[in-house]
Amino acid sequence: MNELLKPAVIYCRVSSVNQTRRGDGLASQESRCREFAKFRNYDVLDVFTDDMTGTSADRPGLKKMLALLRRQRSSDICVIIDDITRLARGLSVHLELREALRGFGATLLSPSMEFKDDPDSMFVEHVLASVSEHHSGKNRDQTISRMRGRMLNGHWPFNPPVGYTWAKLPEHGKTYVRDEPVASILQEALEGFANGRFETQAEVRRFLEAQPAFPKNRKTGKLTNQRVKDVLTQRLYAGYIEYPKWNVSLRKAQFDPIISFEVFQRIQDRLNGRPKAPARKDISVDFPLRGFVLCDECEKPLTACWSKGRKKHYPYYYCVTSGCESRGKSVRKETIEAEFDDLLADAKPTQRLFDLAGAMFRDMWDQRIQRVGERKQAMQRQLSKIESQVESIVDRIVSTENARVVETYEKRLARLDADKIVLNEKIEKAGKPVDTFEESFRTALSFLGNPQKIWRSGRFEDQRAVLRLTFADNLKYAPKKGFRTANLSLPFKLLRDFSVAKNGVARLRGFEPLTT
Repeated sequence: MNELLKPAVIYCRVSSVNQTRRGDGLASQESRCREFAKFRNYDVLDVFTDDMTGTSADRPGLKKMLALLRRQRSSDICVIIDDITRLARGLSVHLELREALRGFGATLLSPSMEFKDDPDSMFVEHVLASVSEHHSGKNRDQTISRMRGRMLNGHWPFNPPVGYTWAKLPEHGKTYVRDEPVASILQEALEGFANGRFETQAEVRRFLEAQPAFPKNRKTGKLTNQRVKDVLTQRLYAGYIEYPKWNVSLRKAQFDPIISFEVFQRIQDRLNGRPKAPARKDISVDFPLRGFVLCDECEKPLTACWSKGRKKHYPYYYCVTSGCESRGKSVRKETIEAEFDDLLADAKPTQRLFDLAGAMFRDMWDQRIQRVGERKQAMQRQLSKIESQVESIVDRIVSTENARVVETYEKRLARLDADKIVLNEKIEKAGKPVDTFEESFRTALSFLGNPQKIWRSGRFEDQRAVLRLTFADNLKYAPKKGFRTANLSLPFKLLRDFSVAKNGVARLRGFEPLTT
């Protein structure tokens, strides 16, 4: 360092990253400060920058500068800033930093003004800091006002959640559009949880982690449980927005939803209506029957693992219940799963019964289409009843002064508003099938026709769905006897009973025995 030059550091700050691309960016501030330092014969030791607002404790660049000043307390270093607003945008923070600089023996300089300790100079400095705080507050209020206005018009001004991206549309300006294929993956996950395909949040997480296109943690390639919960509780996916902090009530958004509001409500009911099973770390795609098949002796779920042999590992299912006669008796994975495959083959209905089930579905479909008018009228009557209840609750809120009672009424009102949205969705869709009969019942008919085929697909989520949809109860298994009689779910049970009835002897008419 030149002995004739005095030491100095430069501090530059912008309130947002966008400012770095404009004329008041970090590079422009640094250039003006360096020019000032050269003119005043200062040697710039270092430059510290921040691209954020906040207190001194929040800004990393400012903290590094203060640490340097603390280490070189006796060096009489000068701190050069481009403008008083670059140090702080509030009077209290400005005074706090000025006191810290004095404590370190540092002097504050700027090409825009002189910082002195006489009363007049300090008065001007405080006024400018107050004006900066006022200007910052006005900017914040104006920004919030504009963002709130966008919300009132059905737009969400914050960064889009996963599944959406920004796009400029002629009729709406900058708004959300579906980000494919992530949006379709999310739709499958959300609808799967709503209709029971995924029983727990852990299953939703495993499904999303198995999708290569879905964004995950870069280091682990996994998703956190909190992120899955955020996805399941994100109202934007249903095409509705709400922001109580700015008094923005629930309203329809001006972008395409990923799921219907009805599906969203079913998800919330599932999340709030039952305890959430913790994610088991030992569940693996290698053992799809684990947890569903019970030991025949103790009726506790069988566990499974890979056992190390001489040359390789071998997969087994076994019971670990203390005191059970079958404890420790293992069954090879291929043995028990082959027997289960045969069990699914027995549940498969004949082609004749499958065709009959398809015809029954077709009749039900046609009947529902014919009764659309009646259902629409019933839903409109229900909607009118809800609106009457809403008016009644609003009157009660106005007439009561008890805060707890008001809070209870407001929760009830929010629930009724959600019910109104669901009913309006149903009324709007009444008589307008989303898909044809073939498209709507393709998955159901495919499953009823051959659950074994879906099981053999190898997809863990589909295999777990086959277990829940084919059988009404858990299966019992004895190592030497195999599976006990399975309790099939209602659709398969009805098809089997119908098959037995068709193949049995016809019942004689009347109660008295026939005579010759």
